[in-house]
Amino acid sequence: MPITFLFLVRRMIDSIWIESLRYFIGAAGVALLCWLLVRRIADRRIQTRRATNADRLREVRQSMWSMAVFAFVDLITVVLIALGAIAFNQGPPVLTTILWQTALLIVMHDAYFYWMHRWMHHRTMFRLLHAVHHLSRTPTSWAAYSFATGEAAFEAVIVPLMVAAVTIVAPAEPWAVFIFLAHQIARNAFGHAGFELAWPGFTRSPWTGWLTTTTHHDLHHSEGRYNFGLYFTWWDRWLGTEHPRYHERFEAVVATAKGAKPAMA
Repeated sequence: MPITFLFLVRRMIDSIWIESLRYFIGAAGVALLCWLLVRRIADRRIQTRRATNADRLREVRQSMWSMAVFAFVDLITVVLIALGAIAFNQGPPVLTTILWQTALLIVMHDAYFYWMHRWMHHRTMFRLLHAVHHLSRTPTSWAAYSFATGEAAFEAVIVPLMVAAVTIVAPAEPWAVFIFLAHQIARNAFGHAGFELAWPGFTRSPWTGWLTTTTHHDLHHSEGRYNFGLYFTWWDRWLGTEHPRYHERFEAVVATAKGAKPAMA
């Protein structure tokens, strides 16, 4: 199909719709889950300060702008497909390919995010790119895509480049891309949820300690200097950027005794 102006406009409209659907399913789904469980998880609220409706409205409004930026960046995918840099599997899904491509996309995205995130915390870059996201000092799931224009572009541009990278080995599996993007918004929304749903011992277990928790990212929002990872704790641990009291804060939040958690407003 030739790439015409009308085709690009239609592609942008489709992308905005798809990105919006994914965002609202993810953010609203996590918000609804926390609301339904609020009595059971009340003692698992990470911060004593509570986000206001004005905070949520700002997060939704900014996220909607980010989705428009995502749609524009998505045109890179169109160009890469036209150039033959991205080829999708047109035949039956191959399970083994779906598994390794999904895993590779997640690992690559986590590595990219860590370094991009640290770069955006340099003073000049923070003011230009990242300060808008940190307006959510007490974040909610609606903050998942609450980015300034520049950050939204950097967040989005890596996706078609990663898909192009896996295409070097084998045509990209649509299911792998779908699962990766669903995982991305789910982990993003839970990371901003404000309630810790993991169980005691989670952060120290060799089976689960390499996964980030809501407390992990919430500490980044409340203090800013630590915990730059997205899905995994690897990079923070390797490079000494994990919050020195992360495990202690996590255990205080998930403790069963009321009043055990410290104030983090």
